[in-house]
Amino acid sequence: MATKLEYIWLDGYKPTQSLRSKTKIVKSFSGKVEDLDNWSFDGSSTEQAPGGSSDCILKPVFTVPDPQRKDAYLVMCEVLDSTGAPHESNGRALIQDDDNDFWFGFEQEYFLWDPATNKPLGFPAGGYPGPQGPYYCSVGANNAYGREIVEEHLDACLEAGLNVEGINAEVAAGQWEFQIFAKGAKEAGDQIWVARYLLERIGEKFGVAVNWHCKPLGQLDWNGSGMHANFSNTTLRTANSKATFEAICEAFRPAVAECIAVYGADNDQRLTGKHETASIHDFSYGVSDRGASIRIPLYAVEHNWSGYLEDRRPNSAADPYKVAAVIIKTVKTAKV
Repeated sequence: MATKLEYIWLDGYKPTQSLRSKTKIVKSFSGKVEDLDNWSFDGSSTEQAPGGSSDCILKPVFTVPDPQRKDAYLVMCEVLDSTGAPHESNGRALIQDDDNDFWFGFEQEYFLWDPATNKPLGFPAGGYPGPQGPYYCSVGANNAYGREIVEEHLDACLEAGLNVEGINAEVAAGQWEFQIFAKGAKEAGDQIWVARYLLERIGEKFGVAVNWHCKPLGQLDWNGSGMHANFSNTTLRTANSKATFEAICEAFRPAVAECIAVYGADNDQRLTGKHETASIHDFSYGVSDRGASIRIPLYAVEHNWSGYLEDRRPNSAADPYKVAAVIIKTVKTAKV
């Protein structure tokens, strides 16, 4: 029986990459990523190659059943150049976590966006809804907008086998969040990208776009969208030491510019020191502090200073591969 393979990759657009995909039909497939062949695409149409030498290579790295197509799989791919080396747009290749010691939980926020009004769902065409407050974790048609899309997306992710750990309506009208956790930085990124892909595809059916921009409503009094990165390694999980946690947090202080460079475009619009963010110009950390750059969860304190940290600076449009790569690099510099 023929099988549909949807090869998914990230293009070369800057400063924010987009998802691309195309379908390959094969006679049979085992369901194992190691049995998938490399494929190619026209990089000159995705800002990844010149027209005179346009072939780029798709290397399958992660696959799950496609919950919305018959006899089909979703295939997340890395992009290689024509020599077989990782393309410069390939953030996954930057991750130094071959032993999967780093665990990541990403909190992916986004807006469901009405193309007709160019505003989030729940925003009237001629103005604005009531101020934020009632929308967070809301129930009811007056405050929750687009739940049918969100629920279909959740079911699709779970059917695919993605490790979604929860969803909720967020602080602004039309804003939602899902959370994904994985043991291993590369797989955490793979799962976020496949979940983003499924959300985009479901939105097509409803005629609703997904706005990943971190501050799509500008500097009006509405929260922006983040992709908070919860992370740990063996050192954090078994620390039993406040000093170890503080040393790892301090390792991020000299790396602020390097981190912000990959934490998503236009983050200066979101990291203002307001709306549960730290200023992009500062660096801070604190226990249970959602206004800090890095939050030390109460969980860690209550477990004798063992557990994880949350970097609250990555924004909703950031590449989770690049976010994970810089966090891992920085943690490894800590003097513990």
